[in-house]
Amino acid sequence: AGTPVVALDLPSGLCADTGRALGACVKAAHTVTFVGRKLGLCTNDGPEYAGQVHFAGLGIPEALYARFASDAVRLLDLSLRARLGARHRNAHKRAHGHLLVIGGNQGMGGAALLAGEAAVQTGAGLVSIATRSAHLGPILARRPELMPKAVAGADDLAPLLESATCLVLGPGLGQDAWAQELFAAAMQSRLPMVVDADGLNLLAKAGSSAQRNNWALTPHPGEAARLLGRSGIQDDRPQAALDLQARYGGAALLKGQGSLVASPQGLALCPYGNPGLAVAGTGDVLAGVIGSLMAQGLAPAEAASLGAVLHGRAADLCVAQNGERGLLASELAPSIRALLNGKAD
Repeated sequence: AGTPVVALDLPSGLCADTGRALGACVKAAHTVTFVGRKLGLCTNDGPEYAGQVHFAGLGIPEALYARFASDAVRLLDLSLRARLGARHRNAHKRAHGHLLVIGGNQGMGGAALLAGEAAVQTGAGLVSIATRSAHLGPILARRPELMPKAVAGADDLAPLLESATCLVLGPGLGQDAWAQELFAAAMQSRLPMVVDADGLNLLAKAGSSAQRNNWALTPHPGEAARLLGRSGIQDDRPQAALDLQARYGGAALLKGQGSLVASPQGLALCPYGNPGLAVAGTGDVLAGVIGSLMAQGLAPAEAASLGAVLHGRAADLCVAQNGERGLLASELAPSIRALLNGKAD
């Protein structure tokens, strides 16, 4: 009809639980949703079809809501920043963690650089990068605050693992013999870690026996499909996130529209972010941010939740200034730093 549509409760054709558009679906300009906020309005296809969402409680008392458990918690603010605490006046760099990024195979040094750059701008005291020798010069030229090290194999990696407090495993890692050797050494270290990109693909090959509580996994839907050994991740994103956490332990952040963080405490949803993030390198930045927060003492679920909010809101700030098309992953870190320090909203 060419006129705006207001959907009542849900756009017809949209699954309230998963956000999946079930064939033909009404595309609304506004959705007024009743009684409870539906998870499906916030993830997957939901935001595309729901438009601006308004909530109408219909006069139901707050005390009644308290009797029912929610399916997910919305991450609406940066209150988790308080878990980092104030920095002491006599602090030194090692008091803020030593993060080691493992990645940057041939031709993929930029991924490790982006992760390391984001980590240092999120507050890690020291950030090292274990990578191919060809990337040392470019990394130092771009960001001299980083400490890149050439590693030919597990023997070269060993002393770096001894001094690190947390790892980011996977940005630009590849899956060749070099990557497999570094992956195995990192897994044997038992250090807290963020596993991303090809680290996730190698983890999928290792099978579900690889389970631990001190890591955060950050897959996109394709990587999640490999980790779970099934297709159709987008058909039910909430269940996929919960299944990832149940199989591998720790925290699982399923990236995408309405990113979901699954932990032993349940499911959390990040409502921030935009299509500008659909560009190479933004996932590497997110991994670096989460790794930095873990190196500074946050638990995996806390770091994944705060990292997702910082990442999404930083993208929204960048897009508000210059638009969605052409967003660069490297543009996110300054806004992330400003948000983390309360200098932006």
